[in-house]
Amino acid sequence: MLWLKAFHIICVVTWFAAMFYLPRLFVYHAMCEDEAGNARFKVMERKLYKGIMTPSAILVLILGAWLMSFYSFEALLSMYWLHAKLALVLLLFGYHGICGRMVKDFANDRNQRSHRYYRWFNEAPVLILIAVVVLAVVKPF
Repeated sequence: MLWLKAFHIICVVTWFAAMFYLPRLFVYHAMCEDEAGNARFKVMERKLYKGIMTPSAILVLILGAWLMSFYSFEALLSMYWLHAKLALVLLLFGYHGICGRMVKDFANDRNQRSHRYYRWFNEAPVLILIAVVVLAVVKPF
């Protein structure tokens, strides 16, 4: 079970790295004014989203479900900290989906947002990460 937990954490770190970096690419892409740079950002965003971010998210989901399978249904029901953590993970999957839509918008030259918007957008997963780590480590309830 410890190996499984280790791989789950590795995938979480990889997923978060991509969730931190992709919106940063959006910041620079929104500021980009030349065609070569625009094309380069499209490739980088697509490869990051499809090649790293999405596979990491899928592995997080699979490995997390596998870890939960070691507990009885009654035990899972009594882990209120886990319920809160899973609710935050659902928010992260929503954020992930929004990032995918933004990748498509940039790919089709339909971005309507400024670099300032993406700077703020980039902060959301940080707040969720803090809460998830506290819930998983401290287990406050």
